[in-house]
Amino acid sequence: MSELKLEFVGKQVKDMYGTFMGKVVGIITDTDGSIESVGVDCGSAGLKQLPYEQLLVQGDYVIYIPRWRLDAQKLLRQKNLTLQRIKGLQDIVAENDLMKDDAELVYLKYEKRLNDLGEIEKSVNEKLQARLNELDTENRSIKTVLFDAKLQFRSNEITEEAYQQISTHTNDLIEHITIEKSEINNVKMRLTQQTLENIALPPRLPTTTPTSNPKAATGESSPQQLESTVTITTPQLVNADATEYSATDNTATENSSEGKVITKTTKRESDSDASWLNQVIQNE
Repeated sequence: MSELKLEFVGKQVKDMYGTFMGKVVGIITDTDGSIESVGVDCGSAGLKQLPYEQLLVQGDYVIYIPRWRLDAQKLLRQKNLTLQRIKGLQDIVAENDLMKDDAELVYLKYEKRLNDLGEIEKSVNEKLQARLNELDTENRSIKTVLFDAKLQFRSNEITEEAYQQISTHTNDLIEHITIEKSEINNVKMRLTQQTLENIALPPRLPTTTPTSNPKAATGESSPQQLESTVTITTPQLVNADATEYSATDNTATENSSEGKVITKTTKRESDSDASWLNQVIQNE
C-alpha cells in the first residue's frame, strides 16, 4: 500500500467545523490504483463512502469538505472569468469601434456560456438552501437536548458536572452550525452580487525589463534582498481537483476548538476556463 493510502487508514474524520464524523477503516481504489473513496465508520450511521476529492489530510485528522463548498467555489470562479471576458470585449469595442462586428460574434458565445452558468447557479442555490434547512433542523434538535439537560439538572436528576459537559458539547455543535450557516449565506450573497455591473477587471500585469546587476551575475545578494527572502511552505495536498481556500475570502475555516486553520491549496480551475474561452476566440 502506498504512503498516501496509509495516511488515511486509522485516522479520525471530522468536518471543517470540528465535528467528529468517524474513523477511516479502508479505501476504495480504481483499476489503476488511484483512490476513489474512503470508507469511514460512522458508528450507528454505518459505514460511509466519502468521495476522495472532498477529503484533506491535516495532521492526525482527515478533514471532510462539504460538497456545497466545492460546487460554489467552482461556480464563482467560472462565472467571474466569463464576466471579466465580457467586460473586456466591451472595453475593446469602446476603444475601437471597427472591431464591433468581430467582438459581437465572440460576445454571443460568452453570453451563452453565462446563461449555462445561470442554470448551474440555480442548482447550487437549491443545494445551499437545502443545507440551510438541514442545519436549522439539527440546531433545533441540539437545543432540545440542551434544554432537557438543564431541566434534569434543576430537578436534581443529574449532577452539575454532567450538565456542564452536556452544555459544553452542545454549545460547540451550535457554534459549528452557526459558522457553516454564515458561510453559506455569504456564498449566496456573493453569487447575487456577481453581475456584469459589479465586475471589475484585474489590473494589467506590469511589463518587467531585465536590469543589469553585477551582483546578480556573480550570484551575490544585497542585504535588502536577503532580508526580503521568505520561505514558503505549501500545505499537504490530497487531491488536485479540490478548490483553494483563502482566509480573506471566508473560504478558510478556523477550527474553533483547536485554533487551527484548515487550508487546501490546489491547481486553480480558472486556467482550464481561460483555455476554453481562448479556444472560442481561435475558432472564430
